[in-house]
Amino acid sequence: MPSAALDAALADIDTVFNGFASFDETGCGFCHVPEETAYLRTPYVRIPVGVVQYYLFEVPDHFDDHPAALRRLLPQAARAMADGSLDTIGYGAHGLSRVDWRSWPAEQVAAIEAFLHAWWQDALTRPDPPYGIDEIFDTCATIARTVTPFLAGWERSPVADAHLVHCTNGWLYDLLSDVSPFFWWYDDSEDTGLADLRSWLAGPGAARLRAQGESDLATRAELLALPYDERWAHPYWASASATN
Repeated sequence: MPSAALDAALADIDTVFNGFASFDETGCGFCHVPEETAYLRTPYVRIPVGVVQYYLFEVPDHFDDHPAALRRLLPQAARAMADGSLDTIGYGAHGLSRVDWRSWPAEQVAAIEAFLHAWWQDALTRPDPPYGIDEIFDTCATIARTVTPFLAGWERSPVADAHLVHCTNGWLYDLLSDVSPFFWWYDDSEDTGLADLRSWLAGPGAARLRAQGESDLATRAELLALPYDERWAHPYWASASATN
């Protein structure tokens, strides 16, 4: 069952985006049959989840009005993201990461922000969330164009701590080599997001890992605070090779 906060956020999405449609949408005749595109023009009618997924991760050029189409999809899309009824979320850029949704009316912006925060918090409480915890973080961060609220909201609990270990293990492979672990972050905010993630992992994140007994992982995370050449010249690597 979703948390009370996630339930409330989903209810707000339902209310705020109720009745939206892309009324003149013609879509892409090569990718979608007319019956699928008709859903985007028609408010209130339930859309098959497979069609929701297809349009949710579709490229903007295949819409006449991509923001309007996303507003139409959002009530069902948010619920599918929360309950795991989409096949996957990590295979392409989420539509909201491709539009300037922060320029939308204030109540719409607030509803999306509240949903992202509540979805992330809910996932952190679940040992086995509907999607990979790193995929959920990636989706939240790339939609919000920032990692800060999701790192700040990373609660302390045995389950959330286990998720931190998992994510750090995955992220460090790229971050130590100055490569982005975010496959679908396309705009200029990615550089700031990566800097914020490196800083957090090298500081508060490493401290939390060390407190969990993950001293080797914590040490590697702390190396992110060093310039690239110093990072890879650090004595840690010689001692790690000797140990292995």
